[in-house]
Amino acid sequence: MAGHRIFTTSFASVYPLYVKKAERKNRTQAEVDEIICWLTGYDAAGLQAQLDRGNDFETFFAQAPEMHANTSLIKGVVCGVRVEEVDDPLMQKIRWLDKLIDELAKGKAMEKILRS
Repeated sequence: MAGHRIFTTSFASVYPLYVKKAERKNRTQAEVDEIICWLTGYDAAGLQAQLDRGNDFETFFAQAPEMHANTSLIKGVVCGVRVEEVDDPLMQKIRWLDKLIDELAKGKAMEKILRS
């Protein structure tokens, strides 16, 4: 999947879509932020800095402080693709994030989403 266009898409342009998806299901932006920070290791200020810079997904994940140790527990299907079987490391990180946001929008409890 080298060169997939999502890699060069601005994370800041997709972030509002994550928030809207969550809010349509009576979830909050704070919960979206908590998921993103859990997955990537960003704190609130670091996440906001990434949004302000308009970095693409590749840069967003490359600069992430530390991917959570429990990412291997994220399993399931997003857009017909099983996330644990994605070969490209960057695409897998993007799919993990999509899966977590999907779980939030489906009403799953935060403890389960955050694999605690």
